[in-house]
Amino acid sequence: MRVHVRVPATSANLGPGFDALGLALALYNDVEADEGDGVTVTVEGEGAGELPNGADNVVARGVRLAFEAAGRSFKGVALRCTNRIPPARGLGSSAAAWVGGLVAGNALAGGPLTRDALLSLATGAEGHPDNVAAALLGGLAVSCPAADGAVTAVSLPVPDDLSWVVLVPAITASTAQARAVLPPTVPRGDAIFNVQRVALLLAALQARRRDALTSALDDRLHQPYRRALFPWMPAVAEAARRAGAFGCVLSGAGPSLLALAASDGGAVGRAMETALRAAGIEGRARAYAVDTVGATVVSALE
Repeated sequence: MRVHVRVPATSANLGPGFDALGLALALYNDVEADEGDGVTVTVEGEGAGELPNGADNVVARGVRLAFEAAGRSFKGVALRCTNRIPPARGLGSSAAAWVGGLVAGNALAGGPLTRDALLSLATGAEGHPDNVAAALLGGLAVSCPAADGAVTAVSLPVPDDLSWVVLVPAITASTAQARAVLPPTVPRGDAIFNVQRVALLLAALQARRRDALTSALDDRLHQPYRRALFPWMPAVAEAARRAGAFGCVLSGAGPSLLALAASDGGAVGRAMETALRAAGIEGRARAYAVDTVGATVVSALE
């Protein structure tokens, strides 16, 4: 059997929604999987020549995990991965790999696992639900894990007249390092600040209240600490706002930045590129539509 799966990139947190919000973007990785003996992986595009080409590849691990969760014998798989999501940039490349492998493995196994089961498996593998929930469900995903490993996630629509501009620097970043700089506890005032902002962000998007978006994108839980890793972030964010963006936030653990604007995003993107270049770093900005469907089995052939 051969299956073809498509998985979107994701931007987590959106400012105040640390480990709770994820947005699916119309930038995709494709996974083609054939049942076989042993594991082989071919990678084209982003990560080619760098990512593992055997059983330790994350997509292959996801396929195996789906078979094991379904109680099916796993003999092997031949994978062809066409990657467009840049790795180590804060755009959910790891989540896309886990989700792509799990969805492909589930399809090869005959589809015994529900989407909720796949979400729980992906969260356990990734360590947090924000990116994987958005990658599976599409849209703006709000997710919450329980102590027993189950994950509740709801996908919300977002206004289609907003522009989501992603600036991808030429440098990479480590998610582990970005988490290591966070303190184990935060002041109560900062926690209250973020609860208020994430609630306002969700309300503003659903009510189409553009005037509330600027305040809603503020954060005190992770971005202030991660500025030590990305000292150029405030200047780039300010340039985005001067060019008309409602706000500009770190995409996931970085180093990519995500700006929210009302226009087509061209002026905002150019301003972000210029500010980043002034800091001595090259990067490319592009506006993306929101993916509304999440991970999809494009085809399945016996």
